[in-house]
Amino acid sequence: MSQAITQQQEDITTFESLDVELSGVFKFFNKEPALHGIDLDVRQGEFFSILGPSGCGKTTILRLIAGFERPSAGKVFIQGRPMSKIPPHRRPVNTVFQSYALFDHLSVWDNIAFGLKLKNLRKAEIDARVEEALQLVKMESLRSRFPWTLSGGQQQRVALARALVNRPAVVLLDEPLGALDLKLRKEMQVELLNLHNNLGLTFIMVTHDQEEALSLSQRIAVMNEGKIEQIGTPNEIYEQPHSPFVADFIGDTNLLSGEIADVDAVNIKVITEAGLTVIVKRNTYTPTGVSQSIVLSVRPEKIQLSLYKPSVQNNCFEGRLVNVMYLGTHVNYVVELTPFLRIVVMQPSTFGMLPDPETPIYAWWAENDCLALLDNQ
Repeated sequence: MSQAITQQQEDITTFESLDVELSGVFKFFNKEPALHGIDLDVRQGEFFSILGPSGCGKTTILRLIAGFERPSAGKVFIQGRPMSKIPPHRRPVNTVFQSYALFDHLSVWDNIAFGLKLKNLRKAEIDARVEEALQLVKMESLRSRFPWTLSGGQQQRVALARALVNRPAVVLLDEPLGALDLKLRKEMQVELLNLHNNLGLTFIMVTHDQEEALSLSQRIAVMNEGKIEQIGTPNEIYEQPHSPFVADFIGDTNLLSGEIADVDAVNIKVITEAGLTVIVKRNTYTPTGVSQSIVLSVRPEKIQLSLYKPSVQNNCFEGRLVNVMYLGTHVNYVVELTPFLRIVVMQPSTFGMLPDPETPIYAWWAENDCLALLDNQ
């Protein structure tokens, strides 16, 4: 009996700690499916990112949570409450759009205060909350300016302040940094992370920028064609992708198609389409059926290069250096292993002499630095 009570208490705690849930959600536009049975849980206080290419359905999920769209099937919950009959303005969420959606004819202060005035709050409370929001985004000195006089980063801060001033349970970020240049985007990433850490609110961000998702998120959902391919921490998504799509979309990788030739308790032997024999260490997601078609993923930074044959037995191949790209902190090498296969290798810059193209070279990697993934094509 006590075990049953303990399990029930754990279930209740887990339920209460979820800020957003999507259960079996489908969405159709003109009979065309945009989402296929989405199941998603976002924990209270989490920085959660939805990552994927254009048209994969990630923004549709955000709009369903915000209430701008309704699911064709399935349910959306916020803090345990079903949202099917709750209009957008009554949901405990606020959205920050890529375009910022600021009112150019209103000052920074009035933009931030706009939602509070609609709620008919007392002037003293509005003043206090706007002041607090301005301090959070470090915009106190620009309260009287108009949006069209501000830089992109400053406009982004105003949009964040306007979302935060309503004290939502969940902040929705729709490509929030997409309109900024690279340097400013990096600065705003730090600001976003600081805000999240200081406020303890739940942030759900939609982005197509892999580096942004990896650097900011506690967990990431990778989407493809209206479905979630994988949910996990940044480390799990990068180091243990469950599919060739996730491996290829998150960071850079070399994908080698092949077939399983042999399996033992530790490793599998794969013959690639280019005729290479590759040994891969087995893990939880490694396919193990002999003659099964698979895709190997080898990250560029996991591959070693040498002008001389190294003393390793497996996964060592003689090739030809085709291209050398010096990128400051690191160097990218393109190596041709066979007339039908070229791989990319990334190594830290050592400030030494770089080898010339056409140089014979050896490339190798460890058995556990290569992943065997099920070929879903």
